[in-house]
Amino acid sequence: MRELSYAERPAIGESDGLLILHHSRGSDERALLELGAALDRVHRLHLVMPRAPLTLDGLDGHHWFAVREVGQPEWDSFQEGYTALCQFHDQTWERTGIAPDRTVLAGFSMGAAMSYATGLGRGRPRPAGIAAFSGVIPRVADWEPELEAREGLPVLITHGRTDRLLEIELAHRARMLLEQAGLAVSYHESAGGHEIDERAIGRGIQWLAEVL
Repeated sequence: MRELSYAERPAIGESDGLLILHHSRGSDERALLELGAALDRVHRLHLVMPRAPLTLDGLDGHHWFAVREVGQPEWDSFQEGYTALCQFHDQTWERTGIAPDRTVLAGFSMGAAMSYATGLGRGRPRPAGIAAFSGVIPRVADWEPELEAREGLPVLITHGRTDRLLEIELAHRARMLLEQAGLAVSYHESAGGHEIDERAIGRGIQWLAEVL
């Protein structure tokens, strides 16, 4: 499997941790540079932004998986994207020397789904936290979250009440599932749509300061 391309912004001085940002469907690794800069304005974190491995016929940009239904990836493409991203995370931890327990996995939309998948996946290292901006926990065959090993894990969920692409009920479902399993969920709901607004960024800054 080929290695993923990525963008990177080291911390100034010694890093307080690693923030890996995963972009949405049809985008690339440059899309979240501004989000990373907004979340970490003082450059205390090492930022890494990988590019999804898939290009799909008739669709622009790069994708982590093909969508079968809302919240439900197509199995083969999900396995390819998931395996490539897990490998990338492992290589990044080895390359930077920053451990999983000092790493936050974050993403927007499809990138949030991949943050959930790799941060909660069975047998995967437990990160310092997961930040899901307008995303869902994927439902796909042969993958399920390993919640029993994630008790107390900090998770930030932000979602817009008028999101027409991923309806707010999907965020409610994720919140309920994770809270019932004992994860430490911080939930922010805005009046907006499928976007990351200024209040969500402000919540992210505060949450990151607490987690890392």
